Amino acid sequence: MHRDGAYADYTVVNEKHLHAVPKEVPLRDAAITEPTSIAARAVLTRSSVTAGSNVLVEGPGPIGVLTALIADSLGANVVVSGLEKDARYRLPLLEEQGIDTVNVQQTPLEEYATDVTGDIGFDVVFDTTGHKSGVEEAIDVVRKGGEIVVVGLPGESSDVFITPVVRGELDIHSSYGSTWWDFEQALRLMREGAIDVDGFVDTSFDIEDADEAFHAFLESETCKPVFSFSN
Repeated sequence: MHRDGAYADYTVVNEKHLHAVPKEVPLRDAAITEPTSIAARAVLTRSSVTAGSNVLVEGPGPIGVLTALIADSLGANVVVSGLEKDARYRLPLLEEQGIDTVNVQQTPLEEYATDVTGDIGFDVVFDTTGHKSGVEEAIDVVRKGGEIVVVGLPGESSDVFITPVVRGELDIHSSYGSTWWDFEQALRLMREGAIDVDGFVDTSFDIEDADEAFHAFLESETCKPVFSFSN
C-alpha cells in the first residue's frame, strides 16, 4: 500500500504477498478484496462486535459500506449515517441490503441514536468518514463503556473533548489498512457469501470513462466503481 504502481500496466509483487482467489469468487468480486480486507480488520480484529450489538457506521463510502455489511453478517444491528448527497445512491444501496440508514442532515444523529437505542447509545461506532467531526459525533452517541473504532483518516486536527470519554469509560481504537490475514478473511467472506458483493460493485463505467467514474464517486453518485478489461 506504500508503493507506486497502482495504475501501471505491470508491477512486481513478492510471491509471499499473493493470495489464491477461490474458484467461487468471481474476478469482479475479487477486485474489491483490498477494501474488504480493511473493513474485515476493523470489524473482526479491531472491534468487539458480536451478534446483537448495536452498531453505527459513520460514512457510507466503500469502507463504510463494507464495514456495515461485515458487521451485519455477524448478526449485529447496524445503522449507517450519511449526508444529504448520500441519499441519492449510497444510503438506498444499503437499504436494499437490509441495513438501516439515517440522513443526519434531516435527522440529528443524537436524536436518532436516542430513538433507536432507548437513550442508551450504540455499543460500537465505526468512524469511516475521514472528517474530524466523526470522532466528536461518535463520542456523543456511543453508550457508556462503549467502543469507537476510527478507520477514516481526517486531513485536519480535531478538538476532541476528553471529559466525556473518561466519564463514559469509552474505548477508542484505530484500524489502519490491513494485513495478509485480513485479505484471507475478505476472500473467505466472499467465498461463503457472507456479504453481497454483487449488490455493492458498480460495473456501469467503462475503462474509457475513468474520469466520469471518479467524478461520480466524489459526488456520491456511485460507491465502488469496478472497471472490466477485455483482451
